[in-house]
Amino acid sequence: MTQQQTATLLWLLLVTLTLGGSLLGETAEPGHTLMLFVVLTMAFKGRVVIDHFMELKTANRTLRRLMHAYFYILPLVTMLSYLFGDLP
Repeated sequence: MTQQQTATLLWLLLVTLTLGGSLLGETAEPGHTLMLFVVLTMAFKGRVVIDHFMELKTANRTLRRLMHAYFYILPLVTMLSYLFGDLP
């Protein structure tokens, strides 16, 4: 598979996940399962964008790790704010 074919397939996957998430957001009942799907999708999509579209797979190791950490911390903070957002 060529690099362009890989990029096209990954782009289609990202679009599908985005549209699927939007559909779920409009139709599904809010809950822990939906939130888990959302945060896992956030982490996965961020990782794909970083590695394949920003081409950080071959970048400086520290920069790549910081970017990966961002896309693991952001979903974690999102989940925590969902779980504990109603506390006084």
